[in-house]
Amino acid sequence: MVSWFHSTKRMRFLKERFKVPVSARLAVVAVAILAVSLVRPNLARAQDDVTVSGEVVDMSCYLSKGSKGSQHKACAQLCAKKGVPIGILTDSGDLYLLIDDHNNPDPYDDAKKLAGERAEISGKKFNKQGVASIVVGAVKGQ
Repeated sequence: MVSWFHSTKRMRFLKERFKVPVSARLAVVAVAILAVSLVRPNLARAQDDVTVSGEVVDMSCYLSKGSKGSQHKACAQLCAKKGVPIGILTDSGDLYLLIDDHNNPDPYDDAKKLAGERAEISGKKFNKQGVASIVVGAVKGQ
């Protein structure tokens, strides 16, 4: 009986000695969640610097009708001037939405002028919710 008493007394002592308050447990959980969110890749961040070549297309006509090429150049340039979103259709068939850099809109404006033509676009690549895009940093006509 004495050993049982001592072991129960010892267990109570240990529980009291190493008792962790609820607030401390919550703090540990909060730190763990924060650590996981920092490690998890954020899809809104730029993934890579890229340079792609292809045709600058107006997204409306290309996505709804498949319109592209020299026969569609005049319409593509008119749509781009009106503010219809533009993209680049690469030689491998990948389509990127082109986005202007709010701090440097000139390259995007240059890309709009090349609607319906081939160009080389450089910039930061993003992929969010299945939409691949490039923030236009430089443009060269081909």
